[in-house]
Amino acid sequence: MDDFYKKILDNNKKWVETQLAIDKDYFKDLSKGQNPPLLWIGCSDSRVPANEIIGAKPGEVFVHRNIANMVIHSDMNMLSVLDYAVNVLKVKHIIVCGHYGCGGVKAAMSNQSIGLIDNWIRHIKDIYRLHEHYLNAIKDEEERFNKFVEINAQEQVFDLAKTSIVQSAWKNGQELTLHGWAYGLNSGYVTDLDVNMSSNEDLDEVYRLKFTN
Repeated sequence: MDDFYKKILDNNKKWVETQLAIDKDYFKDLSKGQNPPLLWIGCSDSRVPANEIIGAKPGEVFVHRNIANMVIHSDMNMLSVLDYAVNVLKVKHIIVCGHYGCGGVKAAMSNQSIGLIDNWIRHIKDIYRLHEHYLNAIKDEEERFNKFVEINAQEQVFDLAKTSIVQSAWKNGQELTLHGWAYGLNSGYVTDLDVNMSSNEDLDEVYRLKFTN
């Protein structure tokens, strides 16, 4: 058993002991069920842990993560998580959180082949193509990269709003608000990308303000 593996097992024991010292019924209560108000759709990057970023406890955030926080309509994993979150858990908020320095977004800005992930990155390349004139007009490479991270997260929120799951929830009057964020690896702060919406009227208005001005 290598040192790292032994360390994480020991850390688990210490964590359990710490929680029980605070509340002897902590795990007993946690095992009774979950009622999170939030679904987090984020990047798989190990530096972007959903709970820690927002100071949430176990049971407060339902999480789905993939490369570059994508919402793809053919992704049954994402759709299954979304369906359970919206229709069973009745979450009231969904956050799509991108992050500056995202390797998936960076890869989509180049023509280099990485391997199997190229098939996933293609979806991000399609987003770049939609905003190519705007992004190519940004001369500073880092600024262009950061802006593409933001645009990618925004577009995922729009795709999320168009899913049949979210559409049905809104049609039925369910309280559900979508948000787009970008997280700063070098600061720890999140930026609200102003794509907050809780109805099709909001979707139309936000899209018009963001992408047609």
